[in-house]
Amino acid sequence: MCSAGGQQPIGHMCSAGGQQPIGHMCSAGGQQPIGHMCSAGGQQPIGHMCSAGGQQPIGHMCSAGGQQLIGHMCSAGGVDPSLQSDHRVQVSVLPGSKHPKSRTTNARDERFRSDLHTEAVQAALAKYKERNMPMPSKRRSVLVQSSVEACTPPDNRSAPPDVTGLSEHPLVGSMRATPRGYNHHHVDRQVHRLNRRYKGHSTEHSPLLGVPVNSRVSSKIQQLLNTLKRPKRPPLREFFLDDFEELLDVQQPDPNQPKPEGHQMGPLEGEPLEGSSTNWPPSLPAALQRWGTTQPKSPCLTALDNSGKPVYTLTYGKLWTRSQKLAYTLLNKLSTRNEPLLLPGDRVRAPLTLNTPRLCLAVALVFPNSDPVMFMVAFYGCLLAQLVPVPIEVPLTRKDAGSQQVGFLLGSCGVTLALTTDACQKGLPKAQTGEVVAFKGWPRLLWFVTDSKHVVKPPKDWYPPIQEASNDIAYIEYKTSKEGSTLGITVSHSSMLAHCQTLSQACGYTEAETITNVLDFKREAGLWHGVLTSVMNRMHVISIPYSLMKVNPLSWIQKVHTYKARVAVVKSRDMHWSLLAQREQKDLSLSSLRMLVVADGANPWSISSCDAFLNVFQARGLRPEVICPCASSSEAMTVAIRRPPESGVPPPGKAVLSMGGLSHSVIRVDTEEKLSVLTVQDVGQVMPAALVCVVRVEGTPYLCQTDEVGEICTSPVTLSGIPVSDRPFTRTSLLGFVGPDSLVFVVGKTDGLMVVSGRRHNADDVVATALAVEPMKFVYRGRIAVFSVSVLHDERVVLVAEQRPDASEEDSFQWMSRVLQAIDSIHQVGVYCLALVPANTLPKAPLGGIHISETKQRFLEGCLHPCNVLMCPHTCVTNLPKPRQKQPEVGPASMIVGNLVAGKRIAQACGRDLSQLEDNDQARKFLYMQDVLQWRAQATPDHPLFLVLNSKGTVASSASCLQLHKRAERVAVALVEKGRLNAGDHVALVYPPGIDLIATFYGCLYAGCVPVTVRPPHPQNLATTLPTVKMIVEVSKSVCILTTQAIMKLLKSKEAAAAVDVRSWPVVLETDDLPRKKTPQLYKPPTPEMLAYLDFSVSTTGILAGVKMSHAATSALCRSIKLQCELYPSRQIAICLDPYCGLGFALWCLCSVYSGHQSILVPPLELESNASLWLSAVSQYKVRVTFCSYSVMEMCTKGLGSQTEALRLRNVNLSCVRTCMVVAEERPRIPLTHTFSKIFKDLGLSPRALSTTFGCRVNVAVCLQPNRLGKLAEQGTAGPDPTTVYVDMRALRHDRVRLILPGVKVIIANTETKGPLGDSHLGEIWVSSPHNATGYYTVYGEEALHTDHFNTRLCFGDTVTTWARTGYLGFLRRTELTDASGERHDALYVVGSLDETLELRGMRYHPIDIETSVIRAHKSMAECAVFTWTNLLVVVVELDGSEQEALDLVALVTNVVLEEHYLIVGVVVVVDPGVIPINSRGEKQRMHLRDGFLADQLDPIYVAYNM
Repeated sequence: MCSAGGQQPIGHMCSAGGQQPIGHMCSAGGQQPIGHMCSAGGQQPIGHMCSAGGQQPIGHMCSAGGQQLIGHMCSAGGVDPSLQSDHRVQVSVLPGSKHPKSRTTNARDERFRSDLHTEAVQAALAKYKERNMPMPSKRRSVLVQSSVEACTPPDNRSAPPDVTGLSEHPLVGSMRATPRGYNHHHVDRQVHRLNRRYKGHSTEHSPLLGVPVNSRVSSKIQQLLNTLKRPKRPPLREFFLDDFEELLDVQQPDPNQPKPEGHQMGPLEGEPLEGSSTNWPPSLPAALQRWGTTQPKSPCLTALDNSGKPVYTLTYGKLWTRSQKLAYTLLNKLSTRNEPLLLPGDRVRAPLTLNTPRLCLAVALVFPNSDPVMFMVAFYGCLLAQLVPVPIEVPLTRKDAGSQQVGFLLGSCGVTLALTTDACQKGLPKAQTGEVVAFKGWPRLLWFVTDSKHVVKPPKDWYPPIQEASNDIAYIEYKTSKEGSTLGITVSHSSMLAHCQTLSQACGYTEAETITNVLDFKREAGLWHGVLTSVMNRMHVISIPYSLMKVNPLSWIQKVHTYKARVAVVKSRDMHWSLLAQREQKDLSLSSLRMLVVADGANPWSISSCDAFLNVFQARGLRPEVICPCASSSEAMTVAIRRPPESGVPPPGKAVLSMGGLSHSVIRVDTEEKLSVLTVQDVGQVMPAALVCVVRVEGTPYLCQTDEVGEICTSPVTLSGIPVSDRPFTRTSLLGFVGPDSLVFVVGKTDGLMVVSGRRHNADDVVATALAVEPMKFVYRGRIAVFSVSVLHDERVVLVAEQRPDASEEDSFQWMSRVLQAIDSIHQVGVYCLALVPANTLPKAPLGGIHISETKQRFLEGCLHPCNVLMCPHTCVTNLPKPRQKQPEVGPASMIVGNLVAGKRIAQACGRDLSQLEDNDQARKFLYMQDVLQWRAQATPDHPLFLVLNSKGTVASSASCLQLHKRAERVAVALVEKGRLNAGDHVALVYPPGIDLIATFYGCLYAGCVPVTVRPPHPQNLATTLPTVKMIVEVSKSVCILTTQAIMKLLKSKEAAAAVDVRSWPVVLETDDLPRKKTPQLYKPPTPEMLAYLDFSVSTTGILAGVKMSHAATSALCRSIKLQCELYPSRQIAICLDPYCGLGFALWCLCSVYSGHQSILVPPLELESNASLWLSAVSQYKVRVTFCSYSVMEMCTKGLGSQTEALRLRNVNLSCVRTCMVVAEERPRIPLTHTFSKIFKDLGLSPRALSTTFGCRVNVAVCLQPNRLGKLAEQGTAGPDPTTVYVDMRALRHDRVRLILPGVKVIIANTETKGPLGDSHLGEIWVSSPHNATGYYTVYGEEALHTDHFNTRLCFGDTVTTWARTGYLGFLRRTELTDASGERHDALYVVGSLDETLELRGMRYHPIDIETSVIRAHKSMAECAVFTWTNLLVVVVELDGSEQEALDLVALVTNVVLEEHYLIVGVVVVVDPGVIPINSRGEKQRMHLRDGFLADQLDPIYVAYNM
């Protein structure tokens, strides 16, 4: 056997769905091994197996160790006698269940429903107390359903739903026209982006003022917590340990689980094939030739139209002659020289010479389900021409579910020709050339129409070669594996013939019998009975098309009555549909039937359809013994079938089995509690001349014990003389066992098998339970998909159903809750996700039903678009790592009782010593910044210090040294004369970014006042932004406000009065037109330690903190930055930062005055109207050093990512940039900086130019890393390249890591013991430097912050130095790089803010890590933020896309956080773009977000509360 496309040989065992290699079964202990497995249908070995997509080669079966594979043959046909006693499998004839009343609504597909099971479900639900589960919150626009016509199936009364046509109606939800370029850098972004939502809510007031108790969100979270307090089912496996070396996924079997106790079963043999007494033909083409020439008028096939009228009856003579014509045409006339036979536009194609039968060229048969005649002619025409037919479905569109996989199959089988009908060819989608379009994944096909006008009559002397059945391939049937890949199953001529013989004998077929076939005639039972075996026995087939069944579900019964059919081949679905319409027909009789073959009798839930059908139609002549369920699979063909009554077989049996036992693959009768039982019917006896055994599903295929469920395998008996252990066996993918009287019972299929926490559950069983929960009002029967997805080392059950358009949100949610409880109670398994989608939106299989693998694929890719979702990770996920216990002893291993372990460096690093640096810094001799400005105004009066650019890139204002000095003097005069201020008074400066802000700052210093810079309120959003201004003015105790005339009017306007009390403003002075008076005397502070200015900022945790900066610290800060960045009067630097706090303020207002360099100031707000402003300025002024924030960088990457070519044409060149520093108080955003450097590399930006800085409240500039791209000799001091360390995330959450400015000293300290840590250990960053802030002026929202933040000492080691605690976690690491002095370089790595870390399960998580994982989960997630509330992890995601995608994100977010962080998400909130608040540095303000969420102020699209 070989796989398609010349893959490795597939070996001796054909496995369903191409499972892992199966091995070569052998046993120790003197027993014969059980042999190779192969062949379709348990007959002769089949030829080749085409596996689409190159599945794994399937090796030989082998068993490890000395387990005996084959026990002794037991009595009762290899069945353990103990099985026949009462305590094992009770197999009995149960009285038929009462048929439920016929409903006028869609009560179809009740094959899944048994009355017993429905009662069990209701009883299970009654045991539950009504749980008050929080219902998801949904915005109204998401609730909008599409029109009723779009969602309601074609007819609501008797006909089944139309599941073939694809719905062309729009899906639910409305596309929001929110552009991605939303106001990303609002003036008040320092506080947040919630301004579009919040009305009159002061964000900076809110952090810790508590949450409104009556908020809807708070009550729902309380509900959720109450639900989660219920005791969880004990975990089915031990916790695995989450540690460095390995995730130990320990599987501890339940000691109480049932184990098989029976004897080992032996193979079961079918009755011998009566070949000698019957005149079997040597092959199927020979049978056709025989009947076509001896009985040409005998009817072969009758086709019906959609009204049920016969449109054509094909006789055996016609079938023979038309097949001959087609064979001759295919072999001799199909070439480019015969123009009419080709489709238009097929230009240069070599002639297809198909005369070499050994090539076995494969041909696709593309025929609609309404045209069995043309299909039959094409199928036998291919057999006569010795071509291999590959029947496939008609591709309706390019996007049909599974169509691409079918294309891969055709490609791997080498198919280049497709046969079809004229009508079908016209209906296929066409390209502009008139050719059939190339479907995605399909090979290039020549389409040939087989209608009579296109085929040629062969010469009288031409006869097709009729040969005996060989092992060459006869046809290829396809099936879809559990994973969604399409597998080709090759059937040889000998297997095909042998299967027809065994079916003929088992069913007792005789010549000229009439058979009604409702099944798809292109595959499986419909093909075997209706196309192959029927021809062998000269039977007359009445083919019922699916389209007729949809219109008239009784049509097949009417045809049985009309034609007095002896046999009917149906599915339980067809029986059920007919029940709904039977009352309208009184004169039907089924007395002619001797056999009603139920093709899906192997489905455990078919029993209820059989019972109900018998109850109703027994009065119409249907005999009970006529119903014959069978079990089959594509690989093994028919495995077992219940024999017709005349064959003298034992009576049928039923078994009532415990689902708990079945989940452990053990057969037990449920005697105690009838809630959790499965009633199954037998599928009859093994096929004639076949050998059947049941082997373990997983691992080496050992034979099962008699009370154990395994996979049924078959082998032909005809291989006489070969010992059992050497036989080839075929896996059938059916799970079952052999009961008394050698009856075969099937309890499921491997395709529907879900192994959750070591227990097996069948998807069909779960569907049945869901359908038993009064589904009629809420979902459609037959439109439910159940599958499992792998999340965190285990399978998780997912249930997706189509919701009725008239079902209300509350009703649907209640139904979902009840389904969860029912499945939990009956199957003892939790449902991970339950999703409802709008009607007609699930991908359909060709002949009804849901395409499961395609549905699963959409779920995993986030394109299922559900309208309701309920996630239950808290219930299902029982294999989380153990919560970490904090160790009581002191700190990590780098210190023991105050002594460092030998060989460990203390994690301490220093910048260059300021006292040792010799430079010509003239400003050093001045102690105060105001003195530096006066000196520059005298020494270099016309030297330009500042240029401010507007959005057009032109200079809006500028200032030289003298101009700045003069303006500052005028401000000082105004403060003293107009404001009557005294030295030491605090003054709030409320200005837009510009020269005014700088001049008034120095004016305050000239007058001896303490300036406080405040971002002005936004005129369009006073309600949110003005309270922030008011609060800073009040908290800083400012006695005067300096501002512009426009802002002064705004502060006192009516709109402002609605937001704050405008009468309580201090004195407000506008500085637009100040008189030109010389200040009498500039103020001289008595000591440099006096307060110079207050720096107010909102931290990333949402706390407003003002720090005090002394004159000495201000000068030291400027000196350190000057030395580190090599700033001289001849230099120009570009700054695109907000000038109100931190390093942004220092660079904007202080550094130019101190160092004398020219600053080109680009207000970040201007980038909203011109994203290229900053980079164009850098290029125009040939700037070598530039500073920006992450938000500026993000705007450039998103706004200019596709415009680099346009920028190059405008001569934007960034090769001049030596250093581009990102200013932030957070962990460097490596992905963003990498993206930025990649995008702008084409404009000359060197990747080495980008570097990050770190500052915080206690020290605004701890690290600046300018990079030098020139030679060291030219540049003087050189900084090393920035380095990235890859840190194990598991180590990070365990406080372990694997793996600066002049005058600044940094040490890493243990946060609890305050002891020094070793190199590469994670701890709090402490800093000591002359420019440390001297303390908090005030902290709003957390007054309890310790005073030791600014003057703390180590508990041992260097206990003298005073340190300031930054509140950030990080580590120091000595790199291999050297600095200018030849010393190895110590790098500081910032991990995140200590205040923001999430303590969950005893471990420390950094929000940015979780957010990075979440943002990768779906392309429509624009931004994400996480926080905790009452130990629940809340994830907020911004949706940049259609609102119908909102609910897709819930499962993806939950999955990724579980997989990568071992955390269960409690709440998922989906919001609009721009809702997550950020501050001026582009840092997320998660605490504000939390407060807004809890106060119901986010206006979310969807809120999911995970159970």
